[in-house]
Amino acid sequence: MNLTLRKDADAIIASSLNAVLPDEAVRRALKAFAPKGGRVLLVAAGKAAWQMAHAAVEALDRVDGGVVVTKYEHVKGEILGVNCYEAGHPVPDENSFAATEKALELVQGLTAEDTVLFLLSGGGSALFEKPLLPGTELQDITGQLLASGADIVEMNTIRKRLSAVKGGRFAQACAPAKVFSIVLSDILGDPLDMIASGPAVPDTSTCAQALAIAEKYHLKLSEQAKALLAQETPKMLDNVTTRITGSVRELCTAAAKACRELGYEPVLLTDQLCCEAREAGSFLGSIVRTHAGQGKKLACIAGGETVVHLTGKGLGGRNQELSLAAAPALAGLDAAVFSVGSDGTDGPTDAAGGYVDGDTLSALTAKGWNVFDTLQNNDAYHALKAVDGLIITGATGTNVNDVAVALVGEK
Repeated sequence: MNLTLRKDADAIIASSLNAVLPDEAVRRALKAFAPKGGRVLLVAAGKAAWQMAHAAVEALDRVDGGVVVTKYEHVKGEILGVNCYEAGHPVPDENSFAATEKALELVQGLTAEDTVLFLLSGGGSALFEKPLLPGTELQDITGQLLASGADIVEMNTIRKRLSAVKGGRFAQACAPAKVFSIVLSDILGDPLDMIASGPAVPDTSTCAQALAIAEKYHLKLSEQAKALLAQETPKMLDNVTTRITGSVRELCTAAAKACRELGYEPVLLTDQLCCEAREAGSFLGSIVRTHAGQGKKLACIAGGETVVHLTGKGLGGRNQELSLAAAPALAGLDAAVFSVGSDGTDGPTDAAGGYVDGDTLSALTAKGWNVFDTLQNNDAYHALKAVDGLIITGATGTNVNDVAVALVGEK
């Protein structure tokens, strides 16, 4: 392993993630928060829910009750006056359903003088859920979508029609109270109705689009699910004010700044990356081969969210697959590629992403790992673990997509 490049990678990751923590973003958005004088209730959902709620409660004079629903191991302590719950992601579980029910109970019977401060971040689609069909079927449909390689917009077009809280329905449940929504974006282009499936935003997608997606991926659906896909979602809401804050562009900007401080010339390739993870890794590896050996330090940055088509039964995530796929192109070069999920978790693993450099391929080969076979089996986690290529950050408290960086050294 190239210890110099690995040290630089770790520094870039730490600096980038620290720059996009939601605390300041929430405080900034709250400057426009002006409740009428009735009760102020807080509901937060998503991977960054605890961090956002903690910042909001610190900034506000009072909160008259609240519910936080976030991913397992993402609650970092008690928040005064707020009940915190952990639940399943990326597939909702019974704790998702139970915690969401607590939030719905909290907002029952409100008046027009009351205000619900709704803090939303990525991951809310699984964490914040009251299904309109049996929970086991919702879990099965979510699993089908994940395995098919459907992108997040396609997934949420389906999921919001199977839910009593998505697609604007949570805001309807709060009425006549006003909803002040602060949204931390994890979707390219920041489409509000798709972030966490838009619980407090009118839905722009249509039944026809949902049915087309179901057909595209050959989803196995019950007659009840098919009937729900054919029911239209709310297209107008008059009780919601929304402030969007944080995005993958800020994450890329922070990564570029960190690279520059370490002497690399940063180049932002895109903040809209949305292809197959292994193709993105191969592409970044190709860029490295073009620029290696020119005597200057270069950092190529790509932010976004790739997808993985499951072809095997291994363990990994999109950032680990991206990194591993770059390893063959880097062989023997003074270069590295790393990719991380800003929330600190990549797929169903304890890793945030993966790191490879010019020594990785030979190290893998020496331990009996074939990159192509490993990618076919979707087992990037165990391969990278064998060569100390996993990036472990723990839960970060934010969620603004992923960032991948190709570092080219001076040699």
